[in-house]
Amino acid sequence: MSAFADISATGTSTGNRVTNAIAMASRRTGVDFSYLLGQAKIESSLNPTARAATSSATGLYQFIDQSWLAVVDKHGGEYGLGWASDAIQQSGGRYYVADPELRQQILDLRKHPETASVMAAEHAADNKAYLESKLGREAQPVDLYLAHFLGVGGASKFLSVHDRAPDASAASLFPSAARANRSIFFDRSGNARSFAEIRDRFASKLLKSSDGLGADIQYAAAALPSGAKTVQPADYVRIETQRLSEQVDVGIRPQPQTARLAYLMLATLGR
Repeated sequence: MSAFADISATGTSTGNRVTNAIAMASRRTGVDFSYLLGQAKIESSLNPTARAATSSATGLYQFIDQSWLAVVDKHGGEYGLGWASDAIQQSGGRYYVADPELRQQILDLRKHPETASVMAAEHAADNKAYLESKLGREAQPVDLYLAHFLGVGGASKFLSVHDRAPDASAASLFPSAARANRSIFFDRSGNARSFAEIRDRFASKLLKSSDGLGADIQYAAAALPSGAKTVQPADYVRIETQRLSEQVDVGIRPQPQTARLAYLMLATLGR
């Protein structure tokens, strides 16, 4: 059975854990807290075990399988997930894990609020850097959500046109997305919305989703010095594993399986 099969999605403690996980991810990566909170509310209503009915999307941020494997492969080693990133391979542009049981354990980390939040934040940071390099300006939270919605390449294309001709119709440039998301690209009368209208609607949606939880949500980061990255239990596993491996008199070297077991135990306990 999955290590995360029994995580509860209800109750006050779960809500506190989720919002604190998002606040910590924001602090560790520098990604806007309101954006991360708003995205999680839009995607899953802050339910860490949410599952989509029509795709593999799972967890707070509704990562599909391939997107999750990609971000863990890229950033997992920074957060005590070296055992996971090392197991992820790529072939023909797709990510895979040879061991089915290990693959499921990695995918189930989407249901772990702390892991899902920090991976979502790292993914957003990557998108932010890409967009800013293409647009020549700072990427706003709404631009990051457009990267989530259209893919970072699609968002770059959308925003480039938006910045030059905000009143132009967006549907003609994104026909496939417009067909799949008619209510976003067209109003109720069937009139095509402009780039500015679509971006403004997403901005309003994000703002509404991040309102109403109170300023005290970010207390988890309040005592941290500027630029600091706090150490979570998973990091202790990584640090201790590295320390032991560097000792010349250790008879038994720590194994990736040990780090994986420790991480999964901590995650299941809500650390």
